[in-house]
Amino acid sequence: MTTGSSNPSRPTADGGGISTFKGPERALRADRLGTGGLLLSVLAATAPLMVVAGVMPTTFAVMGIVGQPLLFVILGVVLVLFSLGYAEMSRHVHNAGAFYAYISRGLGGTAGASAALVALVAYNALQAGIYGIFGFEVSNLFATYADLTVAWWIPALAAVALVGALGWLKIDVNARVLGVLLVIEVVLVVVFDVAAVGDPGPAGLSLHAFDPDTLSGAGIGTALCFCIAAFLGFEQAPVYAEETSRPHILVPRVMFLAVAGVAVFFALSSWALTVATGPSAIVGTAREESAGLLFSLTGSRLGGTFTDVLHVLFVTGMFAAMLSFHNVVARYAFAMGREGLLPPVFGRTSSASGAPATGSLSQTVFSLLIVVAFAVTDDRPAGDPTAPVLHLFTWGGNIGALGVILLMAAASLSVIVFFVRRGAARTQGWRLVTSALAGLALLVIALYTVKDFDVLVGTGPGSALSRILPGIIGLAAVVGLVQGSVLRARRPETHARIGLGNEAFQLEKAAGSAP
Repeated sequence: MTTGSSNPSRPTADGGGISTFKGPERALRADRLGTGGLLLSVLAATAPLMVVAGVMPTTFAVMGIVGQPLLFVILGVVLVLFSLGYAEMSRHVHNAGAFYAYISRGLGGTAGASAALVALVAYNALQAGIYGIFGFEVSNLFATYADLTVAWWIPALAAVALVGALGWLKIDVNARVLGVLLVIEVVLVVVFDVAAVGDPGPAGLSLHAFDPDTLSGAGIGTALCFCIAAFLGFEQAPVYAEETSRPHILVPRVMFLAVAGVAVFFALSSWALTVATGPSAIVGTAREESAGLLFSLTGSRLGGTFTDVLHVLFVTGMFAAMLSFHNVVARYAFAMGREGLLPPVFGRTSSASGAPATGSLSQTVFSLLIVVAFAVTDDRPAGDPTAPVLHLFTWGGNIGALGVILLMAAASLSVIVFFVRRGAARTQGWRLVTSALAGLALLVIALYTVKDFDVLVGTGPGSALSRILPGIIGLAAVVGLVQGSVLRARRPETHARIGLGNEAFQLEKAAGSAP
C-alpha cells in the first residue's frame, strides 16, 4: 500500500478481520442526525457549565492570569485555523474513526493505528475522569439539600449504568437528551453573564481582561492547557459523519459553528466573571472561593433559588458530557473493530438501534472498573482535596486532553501530506498554511502540557506521576505503532483497510461481484 494514496490497495477478505461481517452490521445507520442534532451532540462534550464553574475559577486561581477571556479568543483563532484543514478532510473521508482515519489517509496505516489507540485511550480517560467529579458533586448535593451522606461512588456507578443504557439507543434519541441538558445550561450561564454586566463590580464594565498585557507571566503556558481543554468536543463532529445525511456539508458546518460558538461563549463568560468581581480582584476571589466562585456571584445577584438550580444543572451538564464522550468512544471502537485494529466483534452494530453495541458495552465496563478501582482505594472523606475521587477527575481529564491535543497536531500534518500527495497543494494552498500554523501552535501547547503536568494534576514538582500519567499517552502511541507495523508485515490486507471505513467494505463487495 502506498500511504496517502487516493487509490489504496484493494482489501480482500482474509477470514480474520472485518470481512466476516454482513453489510448492515458493518455500517452505522445514516440519516440519524441533522445539523441541530449533530451540533448538540458535539457541544454537550464541552460541558459549558462545568467549564464556567470549574475550569475558569481554577485557571484564575492557580495561574493568576487575568486575561483568561483573551486566551479563549486566541485559542478560538488557533482552532478555527485547525478546523479549516480538518473540515476539508471531512469532505473526503467519512469514517467514525475521525482522527485516526484522517491520519491514516495522510501519514499511512501504521501512523493511523497509533492514532487510533491514542484516541481510544484519551477519550476513555476523559470519560472516566468526569465520573469522578460527577460522583463528588452529587454527593455534595445530597449532603447540602437532603442532609444525607452518600459515598461518591454510588452516584458514579449509577451514572455508569444510565450512560451505558443510553449508549445502546439510537443516536438521535441521545441527541435529544443532550440537547435539552445543553440548552438549559447555556441559558443559565447567559442569565448570569447578563446579571454580571448589569451589576458590575467596583471597576464597572472594564475590558481590562482583554488587554494583551494581562497575559504576561510564567503561568501563561499552563493557562493555555487549562483553557484548550474547555474546547474539547468540537473535534468530534466527524465521528458522526456516517450517521448524517450529508456529511460533506453538515460536518464542516457544525465544526465551525462549534468552535466559534464555544470561543465567543467562554470568552464572554470568563469576562463576566472579571466584571462581577473587578479585574484586580478576580484572582484573589477565585483563590478564596475556588469552585464556589460562580455560585457565590449568582447568589448575590440572582438569589438562592437560581443558585440551587445552577447547582443541579452543574451535575446534569457533567452527565451530558459523559454521554457525549461515551458515544465517541463507542464509535472509535466500532471503527477499529471494522478495520481489524480491535477484535471483529467490536465492528458490529445493534440490529435494533444501529448503535455500536460492543463498543458501547466495552466503554461501560471500562468505566465501571475504573470507578470501582478508585472507590476501593478511597479511604478519605469526599471533601478531602487528596481524595482519590478528585484524582480521578484531574488525572483522567489531563491525560485525555494531552492525547487529543497531540491528535489534532498530527491531524494538521496529515492534512498537508494528504493534499500534497493528491496533487492538490496549489488549490488547497491556503488550507495547508493554516493547518501548518495550527499544528505548530498545538505542538507548543502539548509541550507545555507535558512540562507542567505536575501543576495540572496537582502533584509536587518531582512527583513520578508527572511523568507516568502523560507517559500513558506515549505508551499508547508506541503500542499502536507496533501493532500497525505487525499488521503491515503479517496481514497487509488488514493494514490496507486502516482508515477506509465503509470504503473497504464497498471495495470488497465490488471484488466479490466481479466476474
